[in-house]
Amino acid sequence: MTGSVGTDRRRTPRVLIDATAVPADRGGLGRYVEGLLGALHALGADLAVACQRADEQHFARLAPDARVVPGPAALAHRASRLAWEQTGLPQVAERVAADVIHLPTYTIPTRPGRPTVVTIHDVTLFTEPERHDPLRTTYVKSATRTAARRATRLVAPSRATRDELVRVLGADPSHIDVAYHGVDHQVFHRPSEDEVKSVSDRLGLHGYPYVAYLGALEPRKNVPNLIRGWARACEHLPEPPALVLAGGGGWDDEVDAALATVPLGLRVVRPGYLPWAALPGFFGGALVVALPSRCEGFGLPVLEAMACGAPVLTTRRGPLPEVGGDAVAYTEPDPAGIAAALESLVVDPDRRRELAAAAVARSREFSWEESARAHLRSYERAVSQYAASR
Repeated sequence: MTGSVGTDRRRTPRVLIDATAVPADRGGLGRYVEGLLGALHALGADLAVACQRADEQHFARLAPDARVVPGPAALAHRASRLAWEQTGLPQVAERVAADVIHLPTYTIPTRPGRPTVVTIHDVTLFTEPERHDPLRTTYVKSATRTAARRATRLVAPSRATRDELVRVLGADPSHIDVAYHGVDHQVFHRPSEDEVKSVSDRLGLHGYPYVAYLGALEPRKNVPNLIRGWARACEHLPEPPALVLAGGGGWDDEVDAALATVPLGLRVVRPGYLPWAALPGFFGGALVVALPSRCEGFGLPVLEAMACGAPVLTTRRGPLPEVGGDAVAYTEPDPAGIAAALESLVVDPDRRRELAAAAVARSREFSWEESARAHLRSYERAVSQYAASR
């Protein structure tokens, strides 16, 4: 497959990528779709993209040779988008003569009329439903089961997620392809002193040390225990680092309760969303980037922080060791474990420098190009498998 890419488009399937679910704030799904699309285009893949109207020019810039098809304005509303996906997306596939449809999230048309590849990012809704928004749980679980059963092939972002798909949903392992996410090393890089200073000033810290967190405030992200662990680790230090909780969205009723227990003299900063351009300075300027998640499908913020030369503290849950390897520090997700692991890093600059160097080196093993090649193999298998079943 790799040898044909970029040399003879007629030998590669025409892929319609459904980007209509990419949210306005981009987030993890947006970074996945954009990183993958750009890499597929660079490899010469034959692409079409269905997207929301507001994103038409954005995707046209990412993949200039792709045919970009904007959907109706109603796609900005989730319910309308899900309804359109059942009938409108197959019509787009017919119009662009797609050989295969790639759905980068958990939903799938009932009658796509051609082979489908569906990315299932995680199955934590099944294994730890209490850590997810209950308003979405029932529908997403049903849609995920349908996709696992009906898609021609599934893409999982890690071996751990593939194994959970088999164990929890009974998916056929021979129909699952593992394609790790990549990282954009131009965006996520070791920051300059000016980049670090700019973010520090933006946060109102002006050079004061801090522990960084980036992500949604969801129970599976374990933010309340991070707050408690950080407070326990730092309250007796002569210069305790601040805790910066960046990002937004999600829900976790325990976050405010945990913040209420923070001792006087410790500082928590909640800046909300940070622009992409600020992330290298945010990650690379932190004493430690703490991402002690309870469950993940891949762990993209861990990889992005590593690429910025940050000492990262995470857990051994799910695929996180596949991402971090020996280049990150690990903790149990409880407050005592986080406190012990965090304090050991905060007081040990040599260990932080060692982890930072190892993190950058390991992050180079992940690229969107390699992810795109794995996806291309999945598309080709889907086309062959679908033809064989006819």
